[in-house]
Amino acid sequence: MLEERALLFGCEGESLVGILSPGAAAARRGVLIIVGGPQYRAGSHRQFALLARHLAAQGIPALRFDYRGLGDSSGPARTFAAVDADLRCAIDAFQAAVPGLQDVVLWGLCDAAAAALFYGPHDPRVAGLVLLNPWARSAAGLARSTLRHYYWARLRDPALWRKLASGKFALGAALRSLLGLLGAARRAPAAAPAASAAPALPRDGSAPPLTPDLHARLLDGMQRYRGKVLFIFSSADLTAQEFLDMCKASPSWQRLLAGPAIQQRTLEGADHTFSRRVWRDQVADWTAAWVAAC
Repeated sequence: MLEERALLFGCEGESLVGILSPGAAAARRGVLIIVGGPQYRAGSHRQFALLARHLAAQGIPALRFDYRGLGDSSGPARTFAAVDADLRCAIDAFQAAVPGLQDVVLWGLCDAAAAALFYGPHDPRVAGLVLLNPWARSAAGLARSTLRHYYWARLRDPALWRKLASGKFALGAALRSLLGLLGAARRAPAAAPAASAAPALPRDGSAPPLTPDLHARLLDGMQRYRGKVLFIFSSADLTAQEFLDMCKASPSWQRLLAGPAIQQRTLEGADHTFSRRVWRDQVADWTAAWVAAC
């Protein structure tokens, strides 16, 4: 029977709370699960807790924790762009709690994937990154991705045309939204306001704030990182599509993603947080197999 342990550790004068799923006693590599958005260590529909237990059952230790200002950890709230110290302290605590642990894989969904990519190049203990639907949000990028992936799919949906024929579709509001997105898509990312008419992405209705230099920081992190990386994308997620659109428009990203240390997986039909059990289990299986081979 799996016995999990609660950990309490410090970070720049604050107290952080984590849950350790210990795995094999002789394990040399573990997985640090980073929270995303306003989540705490359990994750949406308990995804992080279930992932940690799945990994531990395969012999891979896993630590999930609340960084400062979230969940049960103390301190003021902070964004994903300001958690480097939290990750460093969590890895320290992970190694102290699991004798023999030499390195870790950082696992992050959405803005937690961005946080992992920011931190990974600066800590030699980070042997790999598992990045799911990475956050690459800009107002213009969201507008372009919404037009390309959301509106095009809607135009091919017979239900839309039935609503139009029956008069149940708010055509005027839809046209205003479309025109607003067209305008935002033509503006520079840092200058354009967020497109409020776009469909909500995270299932809990939240979204991290816009970060003006986000694309540059993501590219810099990827260029500097020397370990292995596994990308997992949801085919039905606009956040994933926005990240992929950014990569397709960048020769630098295309070269990086074609490298031998990079693997990509796409889960057909999955939403942003892999909310169905079959999706969640597939992510856990892919993660465990990749970490074991990393």
